[in-house]
Amino acid sequence: MPGSLSIVIPAYNEESRLPDTLSAIAAYLAASDFDPVEILVVDDGSSDGTARAADEAARRDPRIRVLRNPGNRGKGYSVRHGMLEARHDWVLFTDADLSAPIAELGKLREATAGAEIIIGSRGLDRSLIGVHQSPFREAAGRFFNLVMRATTGLPFRDTQCGFKLFRRDAAQAVFSRLRLERFGFDVEALFVARRLGFRVAEVPVRWNHVEGSKVSMLAGLDGFLDILRVRRNQWLGRYR
Repeated sequence: MPGSLSIVIPAYNEESRLPDTLSAIAAYLAASDFDPVEILVVDDGSSDGTARAADEAARRDPRIRVLRNPGNRGKGYSVRHGMLEARHDWVLFTDADLSAPIAELGKLREATAGAEIIIGSRGLDRSLIGVHQSPFREAAGRFFNLVMRATTGLPFRDTQCGFKLFRRDAAQAVFSRLRLERFGFDVEALFVARRLGFRVAEVPVRWNHVEGSKVSMLAGLDGFLDILRVRRNQWLGRYR
């Protein structure tokens, strides 16, 4: 895998966590051989000081770029915005809370010899989960995965982990076709990737639930509808 890397961080009301996240990423990069590197913080119309915190970090570190959505559009829109703006050979998107520690990128990197897209997974080895979600959320996640697999034919055990690495050409081809703007975008991205013939590897990663999730119950229910929207978009030829 080449050492050229873009890191995309979707951020909505992450003023309190973003500085520590950017510091952790900078520390990891200082000990790595990635070069050149850029970090794209995508502010999704935050109502707190997220944009200000990102701008301050960018003034200290020229590798950081701050992108702004036109209002609050959703995580899917934010990730797509960042992925399509990325300039380097490989593009990672990661959650602003670093629930999957940035050091887990090494595991994804090892899989790039055989795939253009590598996704972090909580479903392949659940012993790597340090801090669990509530039993209800975990059960809902497993049920979502069953419905997703039955509806889309995707074989993955965990599509929703926010830690995914794309070769840049794959990112451009996939994200330029996406239609969903909120939490179902992960399924859509993998569905489109498979239809385009890209190889996708699923890799178990360490993961810890971090309090302050932006996924409401209503958003979670809408995620089930997004699975059907993916199928509808396919039938309507919207991914061509």
